[in-house]
Amino acid sequence: MRRFMGVLALALAVSINTFAAERPNILVILADDLGYGDVGFTGSQEIFTPQLDQLAANGMVCRNGYVTHPYCGPSRAGLVTGRYQARFGLEINVTYSPYDLYSGLPLTEQTFGTRMQKAGYRTGIIGKWHLGAAQPYHPNSRGFDHFYGFLSGGHSYFPENTTTAYPLLLENGSPHYSANEGCYLPLMRNNQAGEFNEYLTTALSREAAKFVAESKKPFCLYLAYNAPHGPLEAPKKTIEKYQHIKNKQRRTYAAMIDEMDQGIGMVVDALKKSGKFDNTLIFFLSDNGGVTSKPGHENENWSNNGPFRKGKGSMLEGGSHVPFFVHWPKGIKKPGTFEGLISSLDIAATAVALGGGDTSGHPLEGVNLAPYLSGKKSGTPHDALFWRVRDGVSWAVRTPTGKYLQENWGGSETQLYDMANDPYESTNLIGQVPEKRAELVKLWNDWNAGNTANVLLQAGEYQQKRLKLYEELHKQLQEKAQKTKPGVIQ
Repeated sequence: MRRFMGVLALALAVSINTFAAERPNILVILADDLGYGDVGFTGSQEIFTPQLDQLAANGMVCRNGYVTHPYCGPSRAGLVTGRYQARFGLEINVTYSPYDLYSGLPLTEQTFGTRMQKAGYRTGIIGKWHLGAAQPYHPNSRGFDHFYGFLSGGHSYFPENTTTAYPLLLENGSPHYSANEGCYLPLMRNNQAGEFNEYLTTALSREAAKFVAESKKPFCLYLAYNAPHGPLEAPKKTIEKYQHIKNKQRRTYAAMIDEMDQGIGMVVDALKKSGKFDNTLIFFLSDNGGVTSKPGHENENWSNNGPFRKGKGSMLEGGSHVPFFVHWPKGIKKPGTFEGLISSLDIAATAVALGGGDTSGHPLEGVNLAPYLSGKKSGTPHDALFWRVRDGVSWAVRTPTGKYLQENWGGSETQLYDMANDPYESTNLIGQVPEKRAELVKLWNDWNAGNTANVLLQAGEYQQKRLKLYEELHKQLQEKAQKTKPGVIQ
């Protein structure tokens, strides 16, 4: 009996070790405000992305890849949790507020970092966090062993712009409200100050290359670039490569994408040199569409979301239909394109399934893509995808054949499109196909019944409230001081 138990234990140990050896590394590369048509693998002829294009050519390009929200913070919340952010009421851009113990990704939620960490993976995030700045919301507190980057919604790209001054910007002595409060603060390495002595995209790439090369066990790395999000800043030499682009802002934007592509090349080289390339599952996508002109932001016209309409913030395709590919030599036997509906929610679900990650707590809402990547399954992973902004100010639902939406800016008319024959949303069919409308209405309402109201304030609103609190406190203290008579000693 003792011998049998020993053999059983040895067999179990071999099985566990074999599984551990076969588990893929996970690398999630997220661009920021990248236009759909601004990389080579989606058709760009004027911005050079050879590293991305080669990965895409040898991987699976998801032609219907989506994120869960059309702008930064909520989109990231959905990605890192693998759950629609409307489930836990985070539908705004969290501001940088390091002393607010209530402002950030709710502590009821697990990130894919936590789930993979529990499975023995080395986890890390490099780059932009944007999900809370107080200690309970810090990446090291949310499942990531290693963090190098910044906590705010944006950051300057040049180290000479760094300052330790309070991050709330002033214009003519008045507050300038911005989701990117903290843009000029020093970088962080875990809970300490991090060195920052070169162009930011290069620094993030160098850190990522080091992380993957040095990891002695399976890793799960979230490489969250802030490129090509503003401020529009790039090395002069790279900008000069794009003289063929007349618009100066777009020229710099193109250089920022170029620098990101070069940085991804550094990471790929590190994977190859360390022998980890073939068994590293790489996801690449943007957090939302590229910026386009809209009320209050008329001059933001440097990205190209073609062939889709509008961009960041919109419920039309340009808002959340993003460049998206998956690369995994060991798991993708036949590179190509995939037409089914793919969501950023699928990243956590796939990583957890392949890595044996923790499945406790709230259920993941994505789909394990591995069977689709290997060719064992065909069709669409999702029958429907959903969007909601600020408790339903705007919304959308999309199936393989239809899309029903309320736009976020530019009119209040609802819109209905035949996505099978009109994927670029050129002809609004509202009023013409009531059965399709009723079908989509029911889908969205059933989904929304499981959501919660937004529990946080948008960055600008939050900053105004915070300044008002300081003002009122100051007045109260002044009034108290005026009513207090000077003391007399004996």
